[in-house]
Amino acid sequence: MILHNGGRYNGDESTLPQREHHPNAVPFKEFENIGLLSLISNLGCIFVIIILMIPFILLGREYFYDKRLWLMLGCVCSMLSLFPHEILHAIFYKKDVYFYTALNQGLFFVVGTEDMSKAKFIFMCLCPNIILGLLPYIIFLIFPHAIFFGIMGVICIGMGFGDYINVYNAVRQMPKGSKTYLSGFHSYWYLES
Repeated sequence: MILHNGGRYNGDESTLPQREHHPNAVPFKEFENIGLLSLISNLGCIFVIIILMIPFILLGREYFYDKRLWLMLGCVCSMLSLFPHEILHAIFYKKDVYFYTALNQGLFFVVGTEDMSKAKFIFMCLCPNIILGLLPYIIFLIFPHAIFFGIMGVICIGMGFGDYINVYNAVRQMPKGSKTYLSGFHSYWYLES
């Protein structure tokens, strides 16, 4: 993988890496612009965090008062995990991958244009959420005094909502044996003829 800093995304999809489309390529049915994706992702993030906070509050409430520092550190570390989150996506690419920020829309993202199988694409989407979110959250569920892991897990799982949208699209739209790729901001799938 060769990681390039794409810088701040200016909203113009033509500035993102593009590739020549496969002759059988079918575009994913997905959000047409980054603004709508950002809105849905951020609302979904809030919803997921609220749901995951229920066991967090029930299990960890007795530890909150003497662990406020760990609670704050968990919040800070989850925010600092935005870049590692994208790196965990990027490692699935063998060639060039570009890292972009769109802070005005609350997004960080990577774009690579090479082909991936459906399974690899789904795992690529979920990998950072598993490592940075689900595993810390499970640690908290097993050890409720581990407030740091609990809050980090809650926030990191929520921040992956845009990835869950990609997984949903892949599961619903890609037939068995198909491959997918990105071109610009959009995903495409195809079957070999």
